Amino acid sequence: MLESQTTINKPPDRAISTDSLRIALLFPTVELGAYWQPVLKELAEILQQVMLYTGRPWAGFDPADPENATVEVVGTAVRVTDSQEKTDYSGGYLMLSFGIIGRLLAFKPQVIIASAFSMWTMLAVIFKPIGRWRIVLAWDGSSPNVDFRDSPSRQWIRRIVARFVDRFITNTEAGKAYFCEYLGIDPDLITVRPYLVPDTKTLSGRLASTAVIPLNPPSPIFLYVGRLEERKGVHLLLQACHILRQQGCQFSLAIAGRGPQQEELQAYCRSHNLDDCVQWLGWIDYRQLGGYFQQADVFVFPSLEDIWGMVTLEAMAFGKPVIGSKWAGSSEAIVDGENGWICDPHDPAAMADRMRKAIDRPELISTMGKAAAATISEHTPQAVACFLAEVSLDSIEK
Repeated sequence: MLESQTTINKPPDRAISTDSLRIALLFPTVELGAYWQPVLKELAEILQQVMLYTGRPWAGFDPADPENATVEVVGTAVRVTDSQEKTDYSGGYLMLSFGIIGRLLAFKPQVIIASAFSMWTMLAVIFKPIGRWRIVLAWDGSSPNVDFRDSPSRQWIRRIVARFVDRFITNTEAGKAYFCEYLGIDPDLITVRPYLVPDTKTLSGRLASTAVIPLNPPSPIFLYVGRLEERKGVHLLLQACHILRQQGCQFSLAIAGRGPQQEELQAYCRSHNLDDCVQWLGWIDYRQLGGYFQQADVFVFPSLEDIWGMVTLEAMAFGKPVIGSKWAGSSEAIVDGENGWICDPHDPAAMADRMRKAIDRPELISTMGKAAAATISEHTPQAVACFLAEVSLDSIEK
């Protein structure tokens, strides 16, 4: 279950107040992170100055937009790996611009919130004596291909870097377990609290000006949003749909996204007579997604590996119960049988069983959807901004 955090504005009795606090966020890639925009806006309301530096901004990012004044792109972020898949789960490392050093020395932050153990995090550690800043390390979550638990050299480097970090934050209990068990970090320095959270206003930002494709009946309408690649488990979701069709169930599935597996998945639908119940929506602008969450009945997230799975929380924010993968960090937000169901997507029959609960008992969709919305209600951009400010102040006063 998600931990909640008391919302603060300007913490009293501090040696330094938020009015005089400057924070730099080092996030090498926010390619799928348009949800940072509302958090930055809230941070700017309570801090003297804040700046997010990245090498890969979200789609549609416009540096001339006044709302992006707190975001600066520094060079480019290039994944160096021998894998054909150039993602955070494909191993290797991100090659980033050394130009970040000059930016930080000019900005003079008191606190740097750095994402994971990237090159920029290491540079922040190296120049810490010169910049005299504190470092908060943000760890989105834990998974085999991100933890590199079978790489002694990676673990050794991370342990060294961790010695110079003042505070650690992570979305999940699994992330905390990795910190403690593999890196030997003091649990008292770690805070578990979701900082990657949805904003329904941002997700619905273009509903008035852009037509949303109607989702095809019959109900219940299951929705998947994400890349079409093997790691996301969509092929197993389609196998679950095939099982349900063989059982004579009536339902529909809408799939929003694109990726290297798309043709293979569509071919599977044709060969297994699923074309009439599966709707392919293609890539959807982030600010349109709200229109699809509103139309759907149940969200399905069959990922085989995800350190978090932000889209799960986005669906819950729109009052949708979630059938979530046990292999996704966001499964910690799901209370099985109350606001959704947890399953192992490697077992399509088990996934089909969870989907059938929504088909056979449609009254559950409404009650569980309300519970899902209640789960997320305290996890807002404003709450995250206050949390980041509080952790930053704690790092200074430790």
